[in-house]
Amino acid sequence: MLHVALVVRDYDEAIAWFTEVLDFELVEDTPIPEQGKRWVRVRPRGEGNTVGTDVLLARPSNPGQEAFIGNQTGGRVTFFLGTDDFARDHARLRAHGVRIVREPQMFPYGEVAVFEDLYGNLWDLIGPVRSGDEPSER
Repeated sequence: MLHVALVVRDYDEAIAWFTEVLDFELVEDTPIPEQGKRWVRVRPRGEGNTVGTDVLLARPSNPGQEAFIGNQTGGRVTFFLGTDDFARDHARLRAHGVRIVREPQMFPYGEVAVFEDLYGNLWDLIGPVRSGDEPSER
């Protein structure tokens, strides 16, 4: 199991965004009252197993960490989300008003669009290579 932490402003708004917009499943939401926080994990649906990578939604534990909400990697793409149906998932992002930073392009490794999450972190949506498509420059 691999957990990747994402600093969020609020647990419930982040859970709602990931489960409603990205269609992730909520894996765990366990209160940790002695620390005043929660252990919240989400992951893409359909992984087919319980051992995989998930996103740990982590609220800042001190004021210095708040500056990293939406900018965990200094403006670089933070996460890479693979899909077996690029058109479906790209349309879902659009339908939910997600900001697409870079429109879909074909590369040797697949079709890619860059989008922002609810805090401004950048994600790549990566779909399979479509036969007959020529890669573009990136």
